[in-house]
Amino acid sequence: MDWIPLRTFSRKLRTEYTVLPTDLQPTRSCTPHWKRRRCRVAYPITLRRLFFCFACTPIVVLVVILCHGFPPSYDDVRAFERRLPQHSLPNDRAARYLRFPGHLWGHGLNNILQEALLMSYLAYVSNVSFVFEDYTWSHVPLPWTIYGSALRPTRIPINAIISGPTAGGPMPDAPQSPLAVSAEFYERICSGPDTTPYVLSSVNAPNDADGTVMINWWRQHLVHVDAQCIEIDSSAHDLFDRFFFGGPRILSLFDSLAASPILRDFSWSPLVQSVLARNFALLQPRSANTILSSDPTKATLDGLLAVHLRRGDYVRHCPNLAKWDCQLHGHQPTPIAPRPLRPACAARRPRRQARLLPRALSPNDGTARRAAARDPGTTSQYTAARVRALERVDVGARQPPGRARGGRVVRGVDMAIAERAEVFVGNGFSSLSSNVAMLRLAKGMDPTSIRFL
Repeated sequence: MDWIPLRTFSRKLRTEYTVLPTDLQPTRSCTPHWKRRRCRVAYPITLRRLFFCFACTPIVVLVVILCHGFPPSYDDVRAFERRLPQHSLPNDRAARYLRFPGHLWGHGLNNILQEALLMSYLAYVSNVSFVFEDYTWSHVPLPWTIYGSALRPTRIPINAIISGPTAGGPMPDAPQSPLAVSAEFYERICSGPDTTPYVLSSVNAPNDADGTVMINWWRQHLVHVDAQCIEIDSSAHDLFDRFFFGGPRILSLFDSLAASPILRDFSWSPLVQSVLARNFALLQPRSANTILSSDPTKATLDGLLAVHLRRGDYVRHCPNLAKWDCQLHGHQPTPIAPRPLRPACAARRPRRQARLLPRALSPNDGTARRAAARDPGTTSQYTAARVRALERVDVGARQPPGRARGGRVVRGVDMAIAERAEVFVGNGFSSLSSNVAMLRLAKGMDPTSIRFL
């Protein structure tokens, strides 16, 4: 066994260890920064972390959706429809009901509204009861569906949006005409074992003819049907397709349609009217009665210029309009309407698209400034895009807010205000502008008060 002297051992320990500095300040290293090795903390992707992310994603999406709230159920409006007088009468075997099972659904309000108005007009001239349907957005067996990170009702009763003969309302000037009934009433009457609906097909219908020819063809076939329940099968061809509404063939029907109770007695629902009444201070009418009056001469909002700037899906839809060689939307029979667009061949479509886009997708700032320069009064702008798309507009851009139940029918609120405005500037390719122009002319308003971009 070897022994090491203590003095040697202690001297050896001092040579193997470094004395720590007494201060706590870090010492600066003389090593160049490009030679230093950086210590990075790595978080490896594990199955546990992936499972946690996948498990949290539905919860986050659900929270975002629920933050927008639950849509109204409109149970009171449905109860109102069930209590309509024509639904309380005993089953009359002499009554005839006309239903359109292939009606439009899943589209915007105005696409469905223009179709429903013409279908109810066809039932009126054929002396049968029109069967009105819900405004249907989806056929899923749930009360709500998801749209735009929010819940949306799959069905809205039509009386939450409009009133009048198309929604089962009375026709004072035609008391002998049968009133419209709901689809629920029709199914109760016509779904029995002893009742078989009489089906008319659109295969042989003159689908490409003028509007008057189409209505007369259907009327001649309907007046000779003795069945109580009548249905039109439009699976072969839509009764009124987008090319019919998007062209001049519909103009031949305007005079008779405007003179019928379908448009003469048309009005917006009490729910829409209540939103207008709540915003009377914003709309600045001559009196509060202007908001509630149905007389077009007394319901005009003086000094209000309503401009419809079409946004939303038009950013991607405008090229389709050029590709389909679409004309201006049908219901625009005004002396100052834009000139019809000539059909373009495939070689000229790029030039046609460059000429069409400024009219179909007019810039916000330019349109607003021109409107404000022409009319220094109040300027109200309505658009189908989200509100933030209008934040760039720096002239009187105001939108009346839709609250709760009214927020789900805000498009009807927009149209009701545009219908009452002193001057309306619309988009020639939009069904909303077309319907507003039609309603203004049917109410006897000055045609020169309607302009188009």
